[in-house]
Amino acid sequence: MESPQLSFWEHLDVLRNSILRILAAAVIASIAAFSFKEQLFDVVLAPSNSGFIAYRLLKTDSFSIHLINTGLTEQFMIHLKMAVAAGILIASPYLLYVIFRFISPALYENERQYSVRITVSAYLMFLLGIVVNYFVIFPLTVRFLGTYQVSENVENLLTISSYVDTLLGMCLIFGVVFEIPVVCWLLACFGMLRHEWMCHYRRHAIVAILILAAIITPTTDIFTLVLVSLPIWLLYEASILIVKITCKKSIKTNA
Repeated sequence: MESPQLSFWEHLDVLRNSILRILAAAVIASIAAFSFKEQLFDVVLAPSNSGFIAYRLLKTDSFSIHLINTGLTEQFMIHLKMAVAAGILIASPYLLYVIFRFISPALYENERQYSVRITVSAYLMFLLGIVVNYFVIFPLTVRFLGTYQVSENVENLLTISSYVDTLLGMCLIFGVVFEIPVVCWLLACFGMLRHEWMCHYRRHAIVAILILAAIITPTTDIFTLVLVSLPIWLLYEASILIVKITCKKSIKTNA
C-alpha cells in the first residue's frame, strides 16, 4: 500500500516533529550522562592511567600524566561537552531511526533496502573506529605525547581541556576513517572503483597510510607507528575484497 501524498506544509510538520524527537532524545541522553559524572569520567580518563588495559597488554613501562585545570568554568564546560557527546552516542540508534523514518517514504523498495544496508554498515563501522581509537590509538598517543620532553627541566602539565579535545577529535577522525570499506562499496556499486585499481596502487596506499598514521600519532617509535597503521591497512585490504565481490555480482547481474 502506497503512503498518501502529503502537502508541503504537512511535510514541514513531519520534519518539525522528527527534529523535536531527535532533540528530545539527545537532551534526555545527555542529561543522563551528565548525572553519572564519576562513571563518565572514569571511562574518559582511563587512558591517562598506566594501568589501562592497552598498556597492560602491550606491557609498557609505568608512567604518570598529571592533568590540570586552568579556567574557572573549564571543568564544568568539559563535563557538559563530554555529557553531550556521550548522550548523542547513546541516543544515536534512535536518532538514525527517526531520520530514516522521515526519509524512507520518498524511496522505492529497493532503495530502502540499500539505504538500510548502508546506514547500518556505516554506523557499525563508525562505532568500531571509536572503539579502536579508544582502546589502541588514543592510549598510545597519550603515552607518547604526554610523556615527551625536550628537556628534563621542562615538566609536562597537561590541561584537561587539551586531553578531552584530543580524545573527541581522534574518535571523530577514526570513526570517519573506518568508513573506508563502506565508501569503497558504494563506489564499486556505481562502477567508479575496481579492485584491480586498488591492487595496482597498494604500495601508494601503504605509503599514504603510514603518513596518515604519523600525522595522527607523531611518534618516533616504529612499533607504535606500525600498530596505528595496521587497522587502516586492514581496512584497505578488506575494501579490496568487498570491491572485488561487488564487481563480480554486478557482472553476473548484467550478464
